[in-house]
Amino acid sequence: MAQKTKTTYFCQNCGTQSSKWIGKCPSCNEWNTYVEEVISKGDDGKHRDVISSTRQRSPKPQLLNEIVVGGETRLPVSDKELARVLGGGLVPGSLVLFGGEPGIGKSTLMLQLAVSLKNMKVLYISGEESEQQIRMRAERLGMSNTNCYILTETGTQNIFKQIEKLEPNLVIVDSIQTLFSSHVESSPGSVSQVRECTAELLRFAKESGTPVLLIGHITKDGSIAGPKVLEHMVDTVLQFEGDRNHVYRLLRTTKNRFGSTNELGIYEMQGSGLREVSNPSEILITSRDEPVSGVAIAAMLEGMRPMLVEIQALVSTAAYGTPQRSSTGFDLRRLAMLLAVLEKRCGFRLGAKDVFLNIAGGLKVEDPGIDLAVVCAVLSSNADIPVSPRACFAAEVGLSGEIRPVNRIEQRISEAEKLGFEEIYISKYYKGLKPGNFGIKLHMVGKIEEVFGGLFG
Repeated sequence: MAQKTKTTYFCQNCGTQSSKWIGKCPSCNEWNTYVEEVISKGDDGKHRDVISSTRQRSPKPQLLNEIVVGGETRLPVSDKELARVLGGGLVPGSLVLFGGEPGIGKSTLMLQLAVSLKNMKVLYISGEESEQQIRMRAERLGMSNTNCYILTETGTQNIFKQIEKLEPNLVIVDSIQTLFSSHVESSPGSVSQVRECTAELLRFAKESGTPVLLIGHITKDGSIAGPKVLEHMVDTVLQFEGDRNHVYRLLRTTKNRFGSTNELGIYEMQGSGLREVSNPSEILITSRDEPVSGVAIAAMLEGMRPMLVEIQALVSTAAYGTPQRSSTGFDLRRLAMLLAVLEKRCGFRLGAKDVFLNIAGGLKVEDPGIDLAVVCAVLSSNADIPVSPRACFAAEVGLSGEIRPVNRIEQRISEAEKLGFEEIYISKYYKGLKPGNFGIKLHMVGKIEEVFGGLFG
């Protein structure tokens, strides 16, 4: 007897299921996102195993106190920036989702990773490019590997057959939106297909202990395309950011079950591929022939990584009556707060002036340790007096105008000293900090007025 076709409606934004069409999704409150999809469970109504029974494990309940905990083993990755963001390397059996805009370099970075692992058997599955295209890209990168296998396939059933024959140490899928499973009768890229294919890959990764890297597309607002449950299913979510008109790319972690979510990897896009940037401070600070007003250097932290960034500010008289406040890479509300502190506590009249702020290099900074550099850049532009290019700043500014301490100040000072800076302005409220331990002059200040007097007299 033929199986009756069943249809249901899925929200294309969050993946919520409904038996009928709804104008507004009750889960994510988005309008007109429900699409009808055909669902079929197969001949017997059950999913077939994605890997053979010889490689499956039979989980049994264990007491928490009886579970043996061994040392965490990670597969080494030659890419130091990727290893830092992942937390030290790839965890066996992990499922990693790698998202980014079209043309940003996702496939290039994953192919570089696949080709660079000489001692591992890697299977690169592509549903978007042919074998010839991938080979041409590898030749352009100037890399070759006899243990890297290429498979151009979109059906998950055939993919798992090839995986069972090859038994790779790492699987890369480009991309998850192109795969389809025969258990679901909807088009590739739909909510049900993406969810089903991810579930099959997750089951394979956990049962076999093989790490799987998934490349995912993103939507117009920058989130991973597909249902929101996709990000809950995977172990790690990596976001590849950057402007295609600039050469630098930023790799961030938005979710990581095996490490920190505050790490940052920086790459430079070249004709021969993506190059790791080991010292980001050198590229984030502009070299100038002469000092310019409105520029200050901040010693910040991105995760555990200290770096120095250039803060650029421009203050001018409001031409149309209503002053403008614009910020790139820095929270606009925090900028408004700092300007209010300068107006109320320090007596600087900025209420009738336009203020524009920019973080050089395209970074988005959330570290409060750059507050003092932002304030100094604004005051420098307002007075049209350059800040000394040999000085940098690392402190938070409070609502009363006090200079507050920030965490890991020793790392910030050491990074500034390593790059040749001669003085750094920090809070005076540190306990146990000895200025004699550093080769850079420490200005211990408690109020914005003290900083202004030290910089501009």
